[in-house]
Amino acid sequence: MGDAVTLRPVREDDLPLLDSLLQDPTICGEFGWFGWHNLGRWRRGWEENGLIGPDGGTLVVDHGGESLGLVNWRRHQATPAVHSWEIGIALVPAARGRGIGTHSQRLLADYLFAHTAVHRIWAATEVGNVAEQNALAKAGFTREGVQRGVGWRDGAWRDGVTYSLLRTDPRRWGLGEASPS
Repeated sequence: MGDAVTLRPVREDDLPLLDSLLQDPTICGEFGWFGWHNLGRWRRGWEENGLIGPDGGTLVVDHGGESLGLVNWRRHQATPAVHSWEIGIALVPAARGRGIGTHSQRLLADYLFAHTAVHRIWAATEVGNVAEQNALAKAGFTREGVQRGVGWRDGAWRDGVTYSLLRTDPRRWGLGEASPS
């Protein structure tokens, strides 16, 4: 794969890419297109806090100086005393199927465990999104189960599947591990 995959804070010149990852159906892909919504979201967030705050954040997936997508995390309050992070990813079509998503999710988990006291990180995807399920499993996440009718996309309710990683789970990779080949 050459140069290492890294995560970095969003720059202003990344905002058009972030918009396209959620607003352009030709780039979003089947499982990422939910219709046009919240136009200007990225610019507003970037102007407010650089897209990193106490309730979540967004980082750019970078490979050899090329911006290939984003990873993000959102606070999920489980009880008044405890929260977890729900993570997500969106990559440009040329970056899919190359191990970049798996590695990016590993890097994000390492980052969140290193810089927050959270014990649980989780992700959800549609049951039909087998590529994302494989990426999460390869990134060390454990499949927890199916949620029936949890998401609405393309005119229909969709079942989702949840994966999680606990701080205490054994890691199959090391912090800062090089990109897969």
